[in-house]
Amino acid sequence: MRELRTVLGGRGLVESPRWHGGRVYFSDWSAGEVLAADPAGGAEVVARVRSLPLCTAFLPDGGLLIADSAGGRLLRREDDGTLTVHADLGRAGWNDIAVDGRGNAYVNRAGFDPMGGEEFKPGSVVLAAAGGAVREVAGDIAFPNGMAVTPDGATLIVADSYRGELVAFGIGADGELSGRRVWADLGDGTPDGICLDAEGAVWYADVPHERCVRVAEGGEVLDAVETGLGAFACALGGTTLFVTAAEWQGMTEPEPVRPGSGRLLATEVEVPGADRG
Repeated sequence: MRELRTVLGGRGLVESPRWHGGRVYFSDWSAGEVLAADPAGGAEVVARVRSLPLCTAFLPDGGLLIADSAGGRLLRREDDGTLTVHADLGRAGWNDIAVDGRGNAYVNRAGFDPMGGEEFKPGSVVLAAAGGAVREVAGDIAFPNGMAVTPDGATLIVADSYRGELVAFGIGADGELSGRRVWADLGDGTPDGICLDAEGAVWYADVPHERCVRVAEGGEVLDAVETGLGAFACALGGTTLFVTAAEWQGMTEPEPVRPGSGRLLATEVEVPGADRG
């Protein structure tokens, strides 16, 4: 039986884990905080942004990008801890971020506000280019969630939670997306945050099924970790799989997760995380 340990507990809606410099960075959406935790459980708050969602990604130069969803902006955390505007996204409602090796940031958003009870509309992905321009590069994703860029910078993978699939796009030299295809049909899976490993497989977190699942391109299930809580996102630090999880109460509830139930979990897996080429 695989051991699943709690690195840090007592949090709210925890999301967007990112492994960087020997620590795992993750967001507590309930508290409006981005934290950095070491594997032993020591942690510090590195940024405060009142936004829900509150996702992050690291640029090639080590700068931390933070999606201020409510403000419609991509923020960058500077070395001294201050936050500056990296890109103006033009409107509110942004979710996950993925960055390629050239510093291009892909940011997605749902086409409606499920917490506000709005009528369904499919979502999209925009490119916030390294030079500062922002433009839409993909549409008709029912509910876009976790994203990842392959180490060679050639492919963007997007989790579509509503359609139960991982969708892949080729990335052009100008950052444009093309060649849309279903990378994996997940059956009854509901993918949220995702990460890539060194063998090209994807781990996806699944809130309603309280698990993280490793799949190959095409959808073959290679491994799974039962979390016992809603699993929102995952990241690999070497062969340690970090999972942000909490007791899910529902998207339309005043508190989507039970307060204090949010945890950063960890377990050991066989294949390490993918390194950017």
